[in-house]
Amino acid sequence: MAHPPMGGPGGTAVAVTPTASGASAPGTTASGTPAPGPYPPHHPPPARGSAWAEGRDRLRAAATTEPGRLRVIGAVLAVLVIAFGAVTAWQVADRKSAADDVVTRSQPLSADAASIYRSLADADTAAASGFLAGAQEPPSVIKQYNDDIAEASRLLVKAAANTSGTSTSGQQIATLNQRLPQYTGLIERARANNRQGLPLGGAYLRYANEQMTTQLLPAAKKLYDEETDRLYRDYDDATAWPYVALGLGVLALGGLGWAQLRNYRRTNRVFNHGLLGASVASVAVLLWLVVGHTLASSGLGDSRTYGQESLKVLSDARISSLQARANENLTLVSRGAVSTAAGGDKYEADYTSGMADLEKQLTRAGQLADDDGGKGPVQKAADSVKVWKTQHKDARATDDQGDYDAALKKVIGESNSTGQSFVKVDQALASALEWEQREFTEAAEDGRGALSGLAIGAAVLAVLAAGAALLGIGRRLSEFR
Repeated sequence: MAHPPMGGPGGTAVAVTPTASGASAPGTTASGTPAPGPYPPHHPPPARGSAWAEGRDRLRAAATTEPGRLRVIGAVLAVLVIAFGAVTAWQVADRKSAADDVVTRSQPLSADAASIYRSLADADTAAASGFLAGAQEPPSVIKQYNDDIAEASRLLVKAAANTSGTSTSGQQIATLNQRLPQYTGLIERARANNRQGLPLGGAYLRYANEQMTTQLLPAAKKLYDEETDRLYRDYDDATAWPYVALGLGVLALGGLGWAQLRNYRRTNRVFNHGLLGASVASVAVLLWLVVGHTLASSGLGDSRTYGQESLKVLSDARISSLQARANENLTLVSRGAVSTAAGGDKYEADYTSGMADLEKQLTRAGQLADDDGGKGPVQKAADSVKVWKTQHKDARATDDQGDYDAALKKVIGESNSTGQSFVKVDQALASALEWEQREFTEAAEDGRGALSGLAIGAAVLAVLAAGAALLGIGRRLSEFR
Protein backbone atom coordinates (compact mmCIF):
# COMPACT_ATOMS: atom_id res chain seq x y z
CA MET A 1 0.00 0.00 0.00
CA ALA A 2 1.42 3.32 -1.11
CA HIS A 3 1.96 6.10 1.38
CA PRO A 4 0.59 9.55 0.63
CA PRO A 5 3.09 12.18 -0.36
CA MET A 6 4.35 14.60 2.26
CA GLY A 7 4.99 18.25 1.86
CA GLY A 8 8.66 19.08 1.42
CA PRO A 9 10.41 22.37 1.42
CA GLY A 10 8.87 24.88 -0.89
CA GLY A 11 5.76 22.83 -1.19
CA THR A 12 7.46 20.07 -3.13
CA ALA A 13 6.05 16.70 -2.56
CA VAL A 14 8.63 14.50 -0.94
CA ALA A 15 8.11 10.81 -1.10
CA VAL A 16 10.14 7.92 0.06
CA THR A 17 10.91 5.57 -2.78
CA PRO A 18 9.95 2.05 -1.91
CA THR A 19 12.82 -0.32 -1.46
CA ALA A 20 12.93 -3.99 -1.91
CA SER A 21 11.67 -4.41 1.62
CA GLY A 22 8.88 -1.97 1.07
CA ALA A 23 10.71 0.97 2.66
CA SER A 24 11.62 4.07 0.75
CA ALA A 25 15.11 5.60 0.17
CA PRO A 26 15.46 8.79 2.15
CA GLY A 27 16.34 12.07 0.48
CA THR A 28 14.39 11.47 -2.73
CA THR A 29 11.08 12.70 -4.09
CA ALA A 30 8.25 10.52 -5.30
CA SER A 31 9.69 10.59 -8.77
CA GLY A 32 13.08 9.40 -7.45
CA THR A 33 14.90 12.69 -7.84
CA PRO A 34 17.14 13.97 -4.97
CA ALA A 35 15.28 15.99 -2.42
CA PRO A 36 16.45 19.59 -1.93
CA GLY A 37 19.06 19.89 0.91
CA PRO A 38 20.41 22.80 2.94
CA TYR A 39 23.09 23.55 0.26
CA PRO A 40 22.46 24.04 -3.49
CA PRO A 41 23.32 21.15 -5.83
CA HIS A 42 27.02 20.89 -6.79
CA HIS A 43 28.02 23.22 -3.84
CA PRO A 44 29.38 21.06 -0.97
CA PRO A 45 29.75 22.45 2.59
CA PRO A 46 32.84 24.68 3.06
CA ALA A 47 35.97 22.88 4.29
CA ARG A 48 37.00 23.41 7.91
CA GLY A 49 39.99 25.77 8.45
CA SER A 50 43.38 24.74 9.85
CA ALA A 51 43.98 24.52 13.60
CA TRP A 52 46.10 27.68 13.41
CA ALA A 53 43.35 29.60 11.63
CA GLU A 54 40.74 28.38 14.11
CA GLY A 55 42.96 29.35 17.02
CA ARG A 56 43.49 32.76 15.51
CA ASP A 57 39.77 33.23 15.03
CA ARG A 58 39.05 32.18 18.59
CA LEU A 59 41.74 34.54 19.88
CA ARG A 60 40.30 37.37 17.83
CA ALA A 61 36.85 36.58 19.13
CA ALA A 62 38.13 36.37 22.71
CA ALA A 63 39.94 39.70 22.39
CA THR A 64 36.65 41.39 21.68
CA THR A 65 35.50 40.60 25.23
CA GLU A 66 36.88 42.11 28.40
CA PRO A 67 38.03 38.77 29.91
CA GLY A 68 39.83 37.98 26.66
CA ARG A 69 41.57 41.34 26.65
CA LEU A 70 42.65 40.86 30.25
CA ARG A 71 44.18 37.49 29.42
CA VAL A 72 46.15 39.01 26.55
CA ILE A 73 47.31 41.88 28.74
CA GLY A 74 48.43 39.48 31.48
CA ALA A 75 50.41 37.35 29.04
CA VAL A 76 52.14 40.38 27.50
CA LEU A 77 53.04 41.81 30.91
CA ALA A 78 54.46 38.49 32.09
CA VAL A 79 56.58 38.15 28.95
CA LEU A 80 57.89 41.71 29.26
CA VAL A 81 58.86 41.31 32.91
CA ILE A 82 60.50 37.91 32.38
CA ALA A 83 62.42 39.25 29.36
CA PHE A 84 63.59 42.23 31.43
CA GLY A 85 64.86 39.97 34.20
CA ALA A 86 66.52 37.50 31.83
CA VAL A 87 68.34 40.15 29.81
CA THR A 88 69.40 41.95 32.99
CA ALA A 89 70.81 38.73 34.44
CA TRP A 90 72.65 37.97 31.19
CA GLN A 91 74.18 41.43 30.73
CA VAL A 92 75.14 41.77 34.38
CA ALA A 93 76.74 38.31 34.39
CA ASP A 94 78.72 39.29 31.30
CA ARG A 95 80.00 42.47 32.95
CA LYS A 96 80.73 40.65 36.21
CA SER A 97 82.83 38.14 34.25
CA ALA A 98 84.78 40.97 32.62
CA ALA A 99 85.33 42.60 36.02
CA ASP A 100 86.59 39.27 37.36
CA ASP A 101 89.02 39.10 34.45
CA VAL A 102 90.31 42.59 35.25
CA VAL A 103 91.09 41.62 38.84
CA THR A 104 92.20 38.00 38.49
CA ARG A 105 93.55 37.59 34.95
CA SER A 106 94.21 40.64 32.78
CA GLN A 107 95.88 42.92 35.31
CA PRO A 108 98.07 40.18 36.82
CA LEU A 109 99.20 39.17 33.32
CA SER A 110 99.93 42.79 32.47
CA ALA A 111 101.91 43.15 35.71
CA ASP A 112 103.80 39.93 34.93
CA ALA A 113 104.65 41.22 31.46
CA ALA A 114 105.98 44.43 33.02
CA SER A 115 108.03 42.34 35.47
CA ILE A 116 109.50 40.33 32.58
CA TYR A 117 110.51 43.58 30.92
CA ARG A 118 111.99 44.95 34.15
CA SER A 119 113.82 41.71 35.00
CA LEU A 120 115.48 41.60 31.59
CA ALA A 121 116.51 45.24 31.77
CA ASP A 122 117.81 44.77 35.32
CA ALA A 123 119.77 41.68 34.30
CA ASP A 124 121.44 43.66 31.52
CA THR A 125 122.29 46.44 33.98
CA ALA A 126 123.71 43.96 36.51
CA ALA A 127 125.82 42.28 33.81
CA ALA A 128 127.35 45.62 32.81
CA SER A 129 127.93 46.60 36.45
CA GLY A 130 129.64 43.28 37.17
CA PHE A 131 131.84 43.64 34.11
CA LEU A 132 132.99 47.09 35.25
CA ALA A 133 133.96 45.68 38.65
CA GLY A 134 136.72 43.66 37.01
CA ALA A 135 137.70 40.00 36.89
CA GLN A 136 136.17 39.27 40.27
CA GLU A 137 132.57 40.33 40.11
CA PRO A 138 130.88 41.15 43.44
CA PRO A 139 128.75 38.18 44.63
CA SER A 140 125.77 40.51 45.14
CA VAL A 141 125.89 41.56 41.48
CA ILE A 142 126.13 37.97 40.28
CA LYS A 143 123.18 37.02 42.50
CA GLN A 144 121.13 39.93 41.19
CA TYR A 145 121.81 38.91 37.58
CA ASN A 146 120.94 35.25 38.23
CA ASP A 147 117.79 36.18 40.15
CA ASP A 148 116.64 38.43 37.30
CA ILE A 149 117.14 35.73 34.67
CA ALA A 150 115.38 33.15 36.85
CA GLU A 151 112.46 35.53 37.48
CA ALA A 152 112.07 36.33 33.78
CA SER A 153 112.14 32.62 32.92
CA ARG A 154 109.55 31.79 35.57
CA LEU A 155 107.19 34.52 34.44
CA LEU A 156 107.56 33.48 30.81
CA VAL A 157 106.43 29.97 31.71
CA LYS A 158 103.47 31.39 33.64
CA ALA A 159 102.52 33.70 30.77
CA ALA A 160 102.76 30.87 28.24
CA ALA A 161 100.36 28.78 30.32
CA ASN A 162 97.74 31.56 30.16
CA THR A 163 98.23 32.61 26.54
CA SER A 164 97.38 31.04 23.20
CA GLY A 165 100.48 30.14 21.18
CA THR A 166 98.97 31.65 18.02
CA SER A 167 98.21 35.03 19.59
CA THR A 168 100.49 38.05 19.44
CA SER A 169 101.43 37.51 23.08
CA GLY A 170 102.23 33.86 22.39
CA GLN A 171 104.52 34.81 19.52
CA GLN A 172 106.42 37.29 21.71
CA ILE A 173 106.78 34.68 24.45
CA ALA A 174 108.22 32.25 21.90
CA THR A 175 110.71 34.89 20.76
CA LEU A 176 111.80 35.58 24.33
CA ASN A 177 112.20 31.89 25.11
CA GLN A 178 114.34 31.49 22.01
CA ARG A 179 116.53 34.58 22.46
CA LEU A 180 117.08 34.51 26.22
CA PRO A 181 119.47 31.51 26.20
CA GLN A 182 121.46 33.18 23.43
CA TYR A 183 121.79 36.33 25.52
CA THR A 184 122.91 34.48 28.65
CA GLY A 185 125.46 32.58 26.56
CA LEU A 186 126.98 35.85 25.35
CA ILE A 187 127.14 37.16 28.92
CA GLU A 188 129.00 34.05 30.06
CA ARG A 189 131.51 34.48 27.23
CA ALA A 190 131.98 38.11 28.21
CA ARG A 191 132.62 37.09 31.81
CA ALA A 192 135.07 34.36 30.86
CA ASN A 193 137.10 36.72 28.70
CA ASN A 194 136.94 39.45 31.33
CA ARG A 195 138.34 37.11 33.98
CA GLN A 196 141.29 36.43 31.72
CA GLY A 197 141.80 40.11 31.04
CA LEU A 198 141.00 39.75 27.35
CA PRO A 199 139.56 42.79 25.51
CA LEU A 200 137.22 40.45 23.66
CA GLY A 201 135.06 40.37 26.77
CA GLY A 202 133.94 43.94 26.16
CA ALA A 203 132.92 43.06 22.61
CA TYR A 204 130.83 40.12 23.84
CA LEU A 205 129.17 42.35 26.44
CA ARG A 206 128.32 45.00 23.85
CA TYR A 207 126.93 42.33 21.52
CA ALA A 208 124.85 40.90 24.39
CA ASN A 209 123.52 44.40 25.13
CA GLU A 210 122.64 44.81 21.45
CA GLN A 211 120.71 41.54 21.56
CA MET A 212 118.90 42.75 24.66
CA THR A 213 118.01 46.19 23.31
CA THR A 214 117.10 45.16 19.75
CA GLN A 215 115.40 41.80 20.28
CA LEU A 216 114.60 40.82 23.87
CA LEU A 217 113.36 44.13 25.23
CA PRO A 218 111.28 44.98 22.12
CA ALA A 219 109.61 41.55 22.36
CA ALA A 220 108.99 42.08 26.08
CA LYS A 221 107.56 45.53 25.31
CA LYS A 222 105.17 44.07 22.71
CA LEU A 223 104.10 41.40 25.20
CA TYR A 224 103.48 44.07 27.84
CA ASP A 225 101.53 46.26 25.40
CA GLU A 226 99.39 43.34 24.23
CA GLU A 227 98.52 42.25 27.75
CA THR A 228 97.78 45.85 28.74
CA ASP A 229 95.50 46.23 25.69
CA ARG A 230 93.65 43.09 26.72
CA LEU A 231 93.25 44.55 30.21
CA TYR A 232 91.74 47.73 28.76
CA ARG A 233 89.36 45.68 26.60
CA ASP A 234 88.17 43.90 29.75
CA TYR A 235 87.74 47.29 31.39
CA ASP A 236 85.56 48.45 28.48
CA ASP A 237 83.46 45.27 28.61
CA ALA A 238 82.97 45.55 32.38
CA THR A 239 81.88 49.20 32.31
CA ALA A 240 79.70 49.18 29.15
CA TRP A 241 76.15 50.26 30.00
CA PRO A 242 73.49 47.48 29.65
CA TYR A 243 71.25 49.50 27.35
CA VAL A 244 69.10 46.54 26.25
CA ALA A 245 68.25 45.64 29.85
CA LEU A 246 67.54 49.27 30.70
CA GLY A 247 65.28 49.63 27.66
CA LEU A 248 63.32 46.50 28.54
CA GLY A 249 62.99 47.70 32.12
CA VAL A 250 61.49 50.99 31.03
CA LEU A 251 59.18 49.14 28.62
CA ALA A 252 58.02 46.69 31.30
CA LEU A 253 57.33 49.50 33.75
CA GLY A 254 55.46 51.40 31.06
CA GLY A 255 53.29 48.37 30.36
CA LEU A 256 52.54 47.82 34.05
CA GLY A 257 51.69 51.49 34.49
CA TRP A 258 49.34 51.45 31.50
CA ALA A 259 47.61 48.30 32.76
CA GLN A 260 46.97 49.88 36.17
CA LEU A 261 45.71 53.10 34.60
CA ARG A 262 43.36 51.07 32.40
CA ASN A 263 42.16 49.13 35.42
CA TYR A 264 41.52 52.36 37.32
CA ARG A 265 39.49 53.89 34.48
CA ARG A 266 37.29 50.80 34.17
CA THR A 267 36.78 49.99 37.85
CA ASN A 268 37.60 53.22 39.73
CA ARG A 269 39.92 51.15 41.94
CA VAL A 270 43.14 52.98 42.63
CA PHE A 271 45.32 49.93 43.18
CA ASN A 272 45.52 46.39 41.90
CA HIS A 273 47.68 44.62 44.44
CA GLY A 274 49.15 42.17 41.96
CA LEU A 275 50.07 44.81 39.37
CA LEU A 276 51.37 47.08 42.11
CA GLY A 277 53.62 44.31 43.45
CA ALA A 278 54.92 43.61 39.95
CA SER A 279 55.70 47.30 39.49
CA VAL A 280 57.56 47.50 42.81
CA ALA A 281 59.65 44.43 41.93
CA SER A 282 60.46 45.80 38.47
CA VAL A 283 61.44 49.18 39.90
CA ALA A 284 63.69 47.40 42.40
CA VAL A 285 65.46 45.52 39.59
CA LEU A 286 65.85 48.67 37.50
CA LEU A 287 67.20 50.74 40.40
CA TRP A 288 69.53 47.92 41.46
CA LEU A 289 70.82 47.68 37.91
CA VAL A 290 71.44 51.43 37.58
CA VAL A 291 73.00 51.91 41.03
CA GLY A 292 75.03 48.70 40.92
CA HIS A 293 76.43 49.41 37.47
CA THR A 294 77.18 53.02 38.40
CA LEU A 295 79.13 51.95 41.49
CA ALA A 296 80.92 49.24 39.54
CA SER A 297 81.90 51.65 36.78
CA SER A 298 83.10 54.18 39.35
CA GLY A 299 85.25 51.65 41.20
CA LEU A 300 86.70 50.15 38.05
CA GLY A 301 87.24 53.63 36.61
CA ASP A 302 89.20 54.67 39.69
CA SER A 303 91.26 51.48 39.53
CA ARG A 304 92.05 52.25 35.91
CA THR A 305 92.87 55.95 36.31
CA TYR A 306 94.60 55.99 39.67
CA GLY A 307 95.77 52.39 39.74
CA GLN A 308 96.53 50.86 36.37
CA GLU A 309 97.58 54.08 34.64
CA SER A 310 99.91 54.89 37.53
CA LEU A 311 101.29 51.36 37.45
CA LYS A 312 101.96 51.64 33.73
CA VAL A 313 103.77 54.98 34.02
CA LEU A 314 105.80 53.81 37.03
CA SER A 315 106.76 50.57 35.26
CA ASP A 316 107.89 52.57 32.25
CA ALA A 317 109.88 54.89 34.52
CA ARG A 318 111.59 52.00 36.26
CA ILE A 319 112.56 50.44 32.94
CA SER A 320 113.85 53.79 31.68
CA SER A 321 116.04 54.12 34.77
CA LEU A 322 117.38 50.59 34.30
CA GLN A 323 118.22 51.20 30.66
CA ALA A 324 119.84 54.54 31.49
CA ARG A 325 121.98 52.81 34.11
CA ALA A 326 123.00 50.07 31.66
CA ASN A 327 123.96 52.67 29.04
CA GLU A 328 125.91 54.61 31.67
CA ASN A 329 127.93 51.50 32.50
CA LEU A 330 128.47 50.64 28.85
CA THR A 331 129.83 54.13 28.23
CA LEU A 332 132.81 53.13 30.39
CA VAL A 333 132.97 49.60 29.00
CA SER A 334 133.07 50.66 25.35
CA ARG A 335 135.34 53.71 25.91
CA GLY A 336 133.96 55.40 22.82
CA ALA A 337 134.14 52.30 20.60
CA VAL A 338 130.51 52.62 19.52
CA SER A 339 129.51 55.93 17.94
CA THR A 340 126.35 57.55 16.68
CA ALA A 341 125.91 58.76 13.11
CA ALA A 342 126.87 62.24 14.31
CA GLY A 343 130.12 60.95 15.80
CA GLY A 344 129.17 61.02 19.50
CA ASP A 345 129.25 58.14 21.98
CA LYS A 346 126.20 55.96 21.35
CA TYR A 347 125.77 54.83 24.94
CA GLU A 348 126.10 58.38 26.29
CA ALA A 349 123.43 59.53 23.81
CA ASP A 350 121.15 56.66 24.87
CA TYR A 351 121.72 57.53 28.54
CA THR A 352 120.75 61.15 27.92
CA SER A 353 117.62 60.12 26.02
CA GLY A 354 116.66 57.61 28.71
CA MET A 355 117.03 60.14 31.51
CA ALA A 356 114.86 62.63 29.62
CA ASP A 357 112.15 59.97 29.29
CA LEU A 358 112.52 59.12 32.97
CA GLU A 359 111.95 62.71 34.07
CA LYS A 360 108.81 63.01 31.90
CA GLN A 361 107.45 59.75 33.29
CA LEU A 362 108.06 60.82 36.88
CA THR A 363 106.24 64.09 36.21
CA ARG A 364 103.27 62.14 34.84
CA ALA A 365 103.36 59.67 37.75
CA GLY A 366 103.24 62.59 40.20
CA GLN A 367 100.15 63.94 38.44
CA LEU A 368 98.37 60.57 38.60
CA ALA A 369 99.18 59.92 42.26
CA ASP A 370 96.10 60.93 44.26
CA ASP A 371 97.48 60.75 47.80
CA ASP A 372 100.66 61.22 49.79
CA GLY A 373 101.35 57.48 49.78
CA GLY A 374 101.78 57.64 46.02
CA LYS A 375 103.27 61.10 45.67
CA GLY A 376 106.00 60.65 48.31
CA PRO A 377 107.99 57.86 46.61
CA VAL A 378 107.66 59.56 43.22
CA GLN A 379 109.09 62.79 44.64
CA LYS A 380 111.98 60.87 46.21
CA ALA A 381 112.72 59.26 42.85
CA ALA A 382 112.64 62.66 41.11
CA ASP A 383 115.04 64.14 43.68
CA SER A 384 117.42 61.20 43.28
CA VAL A 385 117.33 61.59 39.49
CA LYS A 386 118.57 65.17 39.82
CA VAL A 387 121.49 64.01 41.99
CA TRP A 388 122.20 61.17 39.59
CA LYS A 389 122.43 63.52 36.62
CA THR A 390 124.83 65.81 38.48
CA GLN A 391 127.04 62.90 39.51
CA HIS A 392 127.00 61.49 35.99
CA LYS A 393 128.11 64.79 34.54
CA ASP A 394 131.01 64.86 37.00
CA ALA A 395 131.99 61.27 36.16
CA ARG A 396 131.92 61.98 32.42
CA ALA A 397 134.14 65.03 32.88
CA THR A 398 136.62 62.93 34.85
CA ASP A 399 136.66 60.22 32.18
CA ASP A 400 137.06 62.77 29.40
CA GLN A 401 140.14 64.08 31.24
CA GLY A 402 141.66 60.61 30.95
CA ASP A 403 141.25 59.49 34.58
CA TYR A 404 139.35 56.25 33.95
CA ASP A 405 139.85 54.79 37.43
CA ALA A 406 138.49 57.90 39.16
CA ALA A 407 135.53 57.97 36.76
CA LEU A 408 134.88 54.29 37.48
CA LYS A 409 134.68 54.99 41.22
CA LYS A 410 132.21 57.78 40.58
CA VAL A 411 130.01 55.33 38.66
CA ILE A 412 130.23 52.08 40.71
CA GLY A 413 131.89 53.28 43.94
CA GLU A 414 130.47 52.68 47.39
CA SER A 415 129.99 56.37 48.22
CA ASN A 416 128.72 59.38 46.26
CA SER A 417 128.45 57.37 43.04
CA THR A 418 125.84 57.33 40.31
CA GLY A 419 125.19 53.70 41.23
CA GLN A 420 123.94 54.73 44.66
CA SER A 421 121.65 57.35 43.15
CA PHE A 422 120.31 54.76 40.73
CA VAL A 423 119.58 52.39 43.63
CA LYS A 424 117.64 55.15 45.42
CA VAL A 425 115.63 55.82 42.27
CA ASP A 426 114.87 52.13 41.82
CA GLN A 427 113.86 51.63 45.45
CA ALA A 428 111.58 54.67 45.39
CA LEU A 429 109.90 53.46 42.21
CA ALA A 430 109.48 49.99 43.71
CA SER A 431 107.73 51.54 46.72
CA ALA A 432 105.48 53.62 44.46
CA LEU A 433 104.57 50.53 42.41
CA GLU A 434 103.69 48.58 45.55
CA TRP A 435 101.46 51.40 46.78
CA GLU A 436 99.66 51.85 43.45
CA GLN A 437 99.16 48.09 43.10
CA ARG A 438 97.37 48.10 46.44
CA GLU A 439 95.29 51.09 45.33
CA PHE A 440 94.35 49.27 42.13
CA THR A 441 93.33 46.10 43.93
CA GLU A 442 91.12 47.90 46.46
CA ALA A 443 89.32 50.01 43.83
CA ALA A 444 88.87 47.11 41.41
CA GLU A 445 87.54 44.83 44.17
CA ASP A 446 85.03 47.51 45.19
CA GLY A 447 83.88 47.87 41.59
CA ARG A 448 83.53 44.14 41.08
CA GLY A 449 81.70 43.75 44.40
CA ALA A 450 79.01 46.22 43.33
CA LEU A 451 77.77 43.67 40.78
CA SER A 452 77.69 40.73 43.19
CA GLY A 453 74.26 39.11 43.47
CA LEU A 454 72.67 41.40 40.90
CA ALA A 455 72.24 38.75 38.19
CA ILE A 456 70.54 36.24 40.49
CA GLY A 457 68.54 38.93 42.25
CA ALA A 458 67.25 40.30 38.97
CA ALA A 459 66.13 36.86 37.81
CA VAL A 460 64.32 36.09 41.08
CA LEU A 461 62.59 39.47 41.25
CA ALA A 462 61.53 39.18 37.61
CA VAL A 463 59.86 35.83 38.27
CA LEU A 464 58.10 37.28 41.31
CA ALA A 465 57.00 40.31 39.29
CA ALA A 466 55.61 38.12 36.52
CA GLY A 467 53.71 36.01 39.04
CA ALA A 468 52.32 39.10 40.74
CA ALA A 469 51.18 40.54 37.40
CA LEU A 470 49.36 37.32 36.51
CA LEU A 471 47.82 37.20 39.99
CA GLY A 472 46.56 40.76 39.63
CA ILE A 473 45.02 40.02 36.24
CA GLY A 474 43.54 36.79 37.59
CA ARG A 475 41.84 38.70 40.43
CA ARG A 476 40.25 40.97 37.88
CA LEU A 477 39.13 38.01 35.75
CA SER A 478 37.44 36.40 38.76
CA GLU A 479 34.98 39.29 38.80
CA PHE A 480 33.47 38.01 35.52
CA ARG A 481 32.65 34.54 36.81
